[in-house]
Amino acid sequence: MMAQVSWETTLKHDRRIIAGMLAVLALLAWAYMAHEAHLMNATGVCQCLGMQMAGPDTKAWSPSELVPLSIMWSEMMIAMMLPSAAPMILMFASVNRKRRLDQRPFVPTGIFASGYFISWTLFSIGIAIVQWALHSAAILSPRMASRSDWFAGSVLIATGIFQWSPMKQSCLAKCRTPLDFLLTEWREGRSGALIMGLKQGTFCVGCCWLLMILLFVAGVMNLWWIALITIFVLIEKLIPHGLWFARGTGLLLAGWGVGLIAAALR
Repeated sequence: MMAQVSWETTLKHDRRIIAGMLAVLALLAWAYMAHEAHLMNATGVCQCLGMQMAGPDTKAWSPSELVPLSIMWSEMMIAMMLPSAAPMILMFASVNRKRRLDQRPFVPTGIFASGYFISWTLFSIGIAIVQWALHSAAILSPRMASRSDWFAGSVLIATGIFQWSPMKQSCLAKCRTPLDFLLTEWREGRSGALIMGLKQGTFCVGCCWLLMILLFVAGVMNLWWIALITIFVLIEKLIPHGLWFARGTGLLLAGWGVGLIAAALR
C-alpha cells in the first residue's frame, strides 16, 4: 500500500521532477562551459577535456582532436538548447502521465529526450569537422573566432537570409507547438519514443543550425555571445510572434554582414 501511494505521489509531481533534472543538467553544462572558457582566457588555448588545441597561428590540429572537439560542441548544445527544448520534453512527460493514469502503454521520458540530443550530437560532430577545416585554413583565431571579415560577413548574411526561408518557417513551427507535434507524430513503444525525439531534434537542428554557425563570428567560447544566441533561440520559439521576431533579427544580421564585407572592401 505504501509503495502504491509513493508511486502515485511520484506521478503527481513527475513534471516538477523532470523540470528539476533538466535545470540541473543545463546548469552543469553551463558551469563546465564556463570552466573551459576560463581556462582558455587564462592560457590562450582551448583545453577541451584536457587536450590543448591552440590557434591556427601556433600549431595544426590532428584528426584525433575531432573527438574532444565533438564532445565540447555536444556539451555546448546541451547548455544552449535545453531551455528551449524543455517545453517539448515536459509536454511529452504530461502525455505520458495521462497514459499511465489511463493504464495505457508508456515509456520513460528520458528515451524521448535522448533521441532529441542524439540529433544535436550528430550536428556537433559535423560542426566539429567544419571547425577543424576552418582551423586548418587559418580562418579562426586562437580564441576560435573568425579572423576574416569576409567569412564572418558571409555567415551573418546567410543566417539573415535563412531566417526568412521556408525551411526555417517549417522547422520553427514544429518546435513552437509541442502538443501538435506529439499528436501528429506519436509512435508507440520505446523505439517509437526514440524516433519521435530524433525527429523533433532534427526539426530543431533544421531551425537553428545557422544560428550555431554564428558562434564562429565572435568566438566559440565567448560566453556572452553563447548566452545571446541561447536567449534568441528561446525567444523565437516561445513568444507568440516568434517567426516575425526571427525575420526581424534576420534583417539585422544580414545588415551587419553587409557592413563587415563593405568595411573589408575599403
